[in-house]
Amino acid sequence: MKLEQTKIASYLNTKVSVLNRIEPFFQAPFHSHPELELVYVKESYGKRIIGNSVMPFEPGDMVFLGSDIPHVWLNDEKYYQGIEDLKANSIVVYFHKDIFGPTFYELKETQKINELFVQAGKGISIIGKTNKQIAKKLEKLVAKKDFEVIVGLFEILSILSDSQDKIYINDEIYSLMQKDSKVDRLSEVFQYVNKNYKKNISLEEIASVANMTRTSFCRMFRVKTKKNFVDYLHEIRISNACKLLLETDKSMSEIAYECGYKTASNFNKLFKKFKRITPSEFKNSAGIS
Repeated sequence: MKLEQTKIASYLNTKVSVLNRIEPFFQAPFHSHPELELVYVKESYGKRIIGNSVMPFEPGDMVFLGSDIPHVWLNDEKYYQGIEDLKANSIVVYFHKDIFGPTFYELKETQKINELFVQAGKGISIIGKTNKQIAKKLEKLVAKKDFEVIVGLFEILSILSDSQDKIYINDEIYSLMQKDSKVDRLSEVFQYVNKNYKKNISLEEIASVANMTRTSFCRMFRVKTKKNFVDYLHEIRISNACKLLLETDKSMSEIAYECGYKTASNFNKLFKKFKRITPSEFKNSAGIS
């Protein structure tokens, strides 16, 4: 999955777009574009890659992205299995900073918004009261038309520029000169694991997916994710095991096998390591007999 550079304005034939997306799963590829983007996830969960950051996302996740930051939202494996009651629901706003014109950024009154756009080059996670406040305005913005959309966007940007409820996603402002093939490789790795976690995945195999040597891959994966690949693979397997424990009446042996473990004892041992309770205790704690 290679980085795709797109232009949202050309595709949608407008400089400002407000979309309420309801899909079986997030379908956009790993991509970048010159437009700024505000994303509010209403439903679904998985992992998102933004610049050099790899983080989980869940309902309520909200981020503001500057121009040309590579990004992708990858849903958990369950979303690709065609389960009808699962959906990826989000509100996304795209706009090009040029809509305001160069004089706009020279005004004393707009310096905070100008600074916001610059810092958005790191990617911004919006949290706390600001998250809830903007979420309500986004719900209303979807129904607005014409100039009302511009006014609503201004209100949101004003709130965001004054808020302290912001966490920078990357340490540095991303630029086109920083294209990082390792981020692209990580995206390939996550996709591969989501599809193949049920089978044995060796370090040699996953390193070849990233087109790297085993040593280079292990080093890169730890730097980018702050964990080793084997632990990440177990986390994916255990996460899927939790879903099976909650939603099916399959035996422990069946669940162990479906999640890539050859024996129930090994499954129990690793489940307790990552969840601090046994699979049976996890199931009982959810009130499932």
